[in-house]
Amino acid sequence: MRSLSAQLGWAHEPRPAFAGLPVDAAPSKTLLRGERRAHGPWRWRPPLDRPPSIAIEISLTLAVVLGAACAGAVRGGEFNGFIAEHGRIPDLIARKLGFGVEVVTVSGATHMSETRILSIVGISAKNSLPFFDATAARARLEADPLVKQASVRKLYPDAIVIDIVERTPFGVWQKDGEVHAIAADGAPIDEVRDDRYSDLPFVVGEGANERIREFARLLDAMAELRPRVEAGVLVGERRWNLRLKSGIDVKLPEADPEAAIATLLRLERSSRILERDILSVDLRVPDRVYARLTEEGAAAWAGAHAPRKGGGAP
Repeated sequence: MRSLSAQLGWAHEPRPAFAGLPVDAAPSKTLLRGERRAHGPWRWRPPLDRPPSIAIEISLTLAVVLGAACAGAVRGGEFNGFIAEHGRIPDLIARKLGFGVEVVTVSGATHMSETRILSIVGISAKNSLPFFDATAARARLEADPLVKQASVRKLYPDAIVIDIVERTPFGVWQKDGEVHAIAADGAPIDEVRDDRYSDLPFVVGEGANERIREFARLLDAMAELRPRVEAGVLVGERRWNLRLKSGIDVKLPEADPEAAIATLLRLERSSRILERDILSVDLRVPDRVYARLTEEGAAAWAGAHAPRKGGGAP
């Protein structure tokens, strides 16, 4: 360790000797240029090249030591670990002063979980109210497809209030194994991870999301059979197949599918066609109904229509 004064060039230099006097005998006060002697003590001021006081040297030394310690902590990873565990230094100080985030109130969220909302706005136990950016949190919320409008407010000393207006899910769409809740215009607004949207119309296939309103009208035409419908499958982006919960497929025509559904309703009411051993009902040909039997149903039909022994009619 070397003296900072010497390192910075502030070391004391010997004053020049007065005529006929050694250096040590020089007066301790210097007459300023242009000043006259006055009665009493001389007026004087320190020379401009006087070195700083010992307090400044100590302060600079402490600053160097602290700076070296901080630089070592940053390069060694200890500082980043501290920030990861306790949050930023300003947040830490604010929490110690009683301005931590202790209460978060969320209203208006029906389909969004509180965990998802807190994750979007970035609220955790490491935050503090003074340094929480409510404007940025609101922007992140409104960037979510399920959020139509949001507000985020800070209530000192320790509360945040979040109000959300959600977009209304109109149906559920499956394509390539991915399932999303969609709005009435077919735009995906949320990924389906549970049964929150189980009561919405369910469509499958390329372009089915953009025709969700059309499928909803077909469901309305199904009348009392609507609860039996599990999904609508758009075939070739042209026509619908109705998949029933029993596993039966009802094939509708491209033109006037409502009329085909009316025919299905008459058959069900008169002969309980959907309760028979069938795999599908094909209504694509006007005035014709084709039913594909299961293996058991086909065997039963063949047995019932097999010729009797002796050549008699069955």
